[in-house]
Amino acid sequence: MIKSNKYTVTAALPYANGPIHIGHLAGVYLPADVFVRFLRRNNVDVVFICGSDEHGVPIAIQAKKENKEPEEIVNKYHYMIKNCFINFGIQFDNYSRTSTKIHYEISTSFFQRFYEEKKIFEKESKQYFDEKEKQFLADRYICGICPYCKKNDAYGDQCENCGNFLNPEDLIHPKSTISGSIPIFEKTKHWYFPLNEYQEFLEKWILIQHKKDWKINVYGQAKSWLNQGLKPRPITRDLNWGIPIPIDGYKGKVMYVWFEAPIGYISSTIEWSKRKKIDWKPYWKDENTKLIQFIGKDNIVFHCIIFPVILKAYNSGYILPDQIFANEFLNLENKKISTSKNWAVWVHEYLEDFPNQQDALRYILIANMPDKKDNNFNWKDFQRRNNNELVSILGNFINRTMTLVKKYNYGIVPYPSNFTKKDEKILESIKNYPNNIGFLIESYNFREALTRFMDLARVGNKYLTEEEPWKKNKEKKRLDTILYISLQIVGILAQLSEPFLPHTAKKLLDMLRLKPCFWSNIKNIEKMLPPGHLLGRSSLLFKVITNEKIEKQLIKLGKVKKF
Repeated sequence: MIKSNKYTVTAALPYANGPIHIGHLAGVYLPADVFVRFLRRNNVDVVFICGSDEHGVPIAIQAKKENKEPEEIVNKYHYMIKNCFINFGIQFDNYSRTSTKIHYEISTSFFQRFYEEKKIFEKESKQYFDEKEKQFLADRYICGICPYCKKNDAYGDQCENCGNFLNPEDLIHPKSTISGSIPIFEKTKHWYFPLNEYQEFLEKWILIQHKKDWKINVYGQAKSWLNQGLKPRPITRDLNWGIPIPIDGYKGKVMYVWFEAPIGYISSTIEWSKRKKIDWKPYWKDENTKLIQFIGKDNIVFHCIIFPVILKAYNSGYILPDQIFANEFLNLENKKISTSKNWAVWVHEYLEDFPNQQDALRYILIANMPDKKDNNFNWKDFQRRNNNELVSILGNFINRTMTLVKKYNYGIVPYPSNFTKKDEKILESIKNYPNNIGFLIESYNFREALTRFMDLARVGNKYLTEEEPWKKNKEKKRLDTILYISLQIVGILAQLSEPFLPHTAKKLLDMLRLKPCFWSNIKNIEKMLPPGHLLGRSSLLFKVITNEKIEKQLIKLGKVKKF
């Protein structure tokens, strides 16, 4: 059962230092979108929030690489990322950016209150300094060997291989990512958040309250950090790019991006509420509202430890997340996706190479979602599943049904006659699909929900093939009954497809001349597709993907040589 009538759903703020790839879609944005679409179809009041994360070291590094100002970088990638989400049908209520005036105001107000209430403290420490570049090295400006997994190229804040939360001084053989030189220690002052003072609060909230209802990977990582014992964490950085701290005499110091960026969920909601002229507070301060956060695996610590502590310390009635959902990683052709090595399928390039085939990629990425373990995307499998499942099962069944109804009944839903036991069994069983699929989506089992959806298409295909309505010896009454039952299955597929395949759902509902209905009403499809209902014009829903198209993608990756 849906837990509440009001939800705030957030999706991790993508860094505006480069385009998004299929790993981002499969890990965060597709599961979030499926979940939100399902809530909306259940008449739940839900706000879906995201935005570009436009501060921090990765932006500054990319600006140096491209010999541009950080503002140019974030503008370029903010709009590129936003357009990709729109094209893929990911329907945020508000897609903001952390460079907005409202975000500066809200995040500054958090820092200001912590400063005034002495919930943060200043401390002098030694930090790595690049003598060549004459600058302090914030987290991502420094890399080295991870002290935990011993992998190279771990960053000063986190190892992307094992996911451990790091301090720069933890790294073995550190070096500057700017100049490649070995850094020295220099004295500097920063403001620290005493995370250790919130250890007990987090233990009660995570280890007791969410022991059974959080995913194993999220709960396990959070428990690991708590077991190690939390330490004070600096929340300022020596950088010129970011939100300046609101205290006089601290020029050149900005807020740590993982302090201010999560506050972006709140500032984005406030921005949305001003546009809609409604109150934002019930979405963040009503104890009956459920806050659900979809994040990347490498963001678990920031959402389980830092952001909840910020909300708690602010002491203004903010709700804590009910669920923090993180998938594992999606690999590409059995290798880890790497943006630096250009080993990725970039979403904006996919849109150019496969125009109007967004749902094909949505389908494969949900089917291959790395929900319990790392999973793999490969182009041959993408082609096979598109051609053998979307085209040959789902598309074929719908196309055959629509064509037969047009041919034998002028495109009008026929009047059924006496049902056989098999007919009755199918009509009864298809009514269970909305509840079964809905339960799986509510439980965050998106892959299984999609599998169940395709099972219904298989039922329809099998029924039509076995009943053979096109045979000349079929009497009209039996022919009409077969087509009526097949259309009922098509109608349910049309309604159920929207969370997974929104572009397809729109086309299919137009073909049937139907409107989306509430999820609970889908089982009453006979009322929406009654005998005598005139259908619309049909068209093919999916395209076959050719070997030539796949070869081009493999050439792009360097997997196949171009002759």
